[in-house]
Amino acid sequence: MNVGIIGSGTMGSGIAQVAATAGCKVKLYDTNKSALDKSRAALEKILTRLIEKGRIDTLEKERIEGNIAYVDQLKDFADANLTIEAIVENLEIKKKVFSELERYVSNDTIIASNTSSLSIASIASSLKIPERCIGIHFFNPAPLMKLVEVIPAIQTSEAVVNNCIQIISDWKKTVAVAKDTPGFIVNRVARPFYGESLRIYEEGIADFATIDRSLKELGGFRMGPFELMDFIGNDVNYTVTETVFTAFYFDPRYRPAFTQKRYAEAGYLGRKSGKGYYNYDENGKPIVDAPPQVNEALSETIYDRVLVMLINEAADALFLNIASAEDIDNAMTKGVNYPKGLLAWADEKGIEWCVNSLDALYEEYHEDRYRCSPLLRRMKRENQQFFAS
Repeated sequence: MNVGIIGSGTMGSGIAQVAATAGCKVKLYDTNKSALDKSRAALEKILTRLIEKGRIDTLEKERIEGNIAYVDQLKDFADANLTIEAIVENLEIKKKVFSELERYVSNDTIIASNTSSLSIASIASSLKIPERCIGIHFFNPAPLMKLVEVIPAIQTSEAVVNNCIQIISDWKKTVAVAKDTPGFIVNRVARPFYGESLRIYEEGIADFATIDRSLKELGGFRMGPFELMDFIGNDVNYTVTETVFTAFYFDPRYRPAFTQKRYAEAGYLGRKSGKGYYNYDENGKPIVDAPPQVNEALSETIYDRVLVMLINEAADALFLNIASAEDIDNAMTKGVNYPKGLLAWADEKGIEWCVNSLDALYEEYHEDRYRCSPLLRRMKRENQQFFAS
């Protein structure tokens, strides 16, 4: 199978590695030749490290490298069966690239975008054959993260959807099929992990370290929200939040926080700038302060509040048919490494606990941000669970 990847940044290079490892012939395109050289050098370094760890041998390294060609002209994609765009999150730029790409590929070539939140239907509208367009959203780092969201536009043909599911499955990835709505599954459902944690900080309830520690120790999350925002980059994370907020017609559930906006404006972007919610050394390692004193009651309050908001978002995604219950839980465990699927977590905590916790928050704040999903309320009334025990 011949695969074309547009964009040789971290994500594009990672997708190229995944496809090449699966045996595809890959062409990695970028207009910047130095970026292509950087991508080639980075892959060589990654594969050498895998040899050192005993994961692959020299022959496998040569096979993977031999499957990738580095090109600087889109016309080199003439023989591609599948192309995946992984460039800047700008709708007009993507549409322009897709219009140009369509001039060079065959009528049967699948044209996919790796966008994390933009409308696939809008991207597809730039094509003369929009039925071939689909979202294929990998997570960073693409070679390591198991999840891939597959997002059909309303124009996408069923054959293209089924073909893409099979291709990504053959690449040893877990597929979650999502409706073409802002943020798809992961970037929609995960918003409260950041947003509610920022709200708790802005209310003066706890500092960054206490919130992070509460969610890691009680919830089992690998990283706390402020650690994770620093890792992603405050500018990137804020932009996604703002994009989702705008796309949902300014629904207060997705409202960005002024704290994060100010940190981004100040250049406190996290690890890549040496300062974010925490300070970092020249190697990007956090400069660790003394851990905060543990207040069990406070930690429990923080954990419960963030968790129930996440559960509510997952339940609403199911209520609105964004994805199946299984795909929603797979998306959160395999896409962002949550310790449990949120719907399974809701079953564990109890649907009644979820509804009562959300109602208590709404009663306190009277903000639409805390409205309980109708699905949770219905399930409480009918004594149901998301998954049969």
